[in-house]
Amino acid sequence: MNDTNTSRTFSQRAAVRHLKRSDPVLGAIIERVGPCRYTSRAAGSHLDSLVRAIIGQQLSTKAAATIHSRVVALVHAEQPLPEHWLALDDPAMRSAGLSRQKIAYIRDLARHVQDGSLPLARLHDLEDDEVIRDLTGVKGIGVWTAQMFLMFRLNRPDVLPVLDLGIRNAFKRAYRLRKDPTAKRMNAIAKPWAPYRSVASWYLWQSLELPALERDKSNGR
Repeated sequence: MNDTNTSRTFSQRAAVRHLKRSDPVLGAIIERVGPCRYTSRAAGSHLDSLVRAIIGQQLSTKAAATIHSRVVALVHAEQPLPEHWLALDDPAMRSAGLSRQKIAYIRDLARHVQDGSLPLARLHDLEDDEVIRDLTGVKGIGVWTAQMFLMFRLNRPDVLPVLDLGIRNAFKRAYRLRKDPTAKRMNAIAKPWAPYRSVASWYLWQSLELPALERDKSNGR
């Protein structure tokens, strides 16, 4: 299963120039955050990336990494294949720290890959909505997880994860919104950012670490 080095490339400089021109509010955030350090995670396989995503649900990064390393140690393979995951028994996976639900999710993922209904080796050839459709056919993988895979595994430049709590909070703060923004509102604000909404999202996440700025009301939305 050769699915490494299959992410798309784009110019971050061009993305930043476009975003600054298209939205002064976002432009101000970009200036304060500084150089773009948005990168995809190329190490490992797509399958391992998705297994990590399932393991990491509702866990801290440290706890998820510990459980992942324990589970992979059970497999005895540097790049586990679907058959490796399916061969593991439940007690062993439970002893590594996995819940019954996550074990079921990993098995469902492995079966989808094994029977070809989730074509990992050619996901990079599919459009974003097609990738989301195929990934969300697996139990335990929702739209948010699929969007994170698009952004940080396939390096897709134009993803706006409107379900992400951090993104919603960043929108509310940056655009002085009185209520939590709806997906429709966020998509409307972000429309000029296309085709670089992934980069804009990265800057919005970073903006949450910045102290709030008082802005002239005439600049608000």
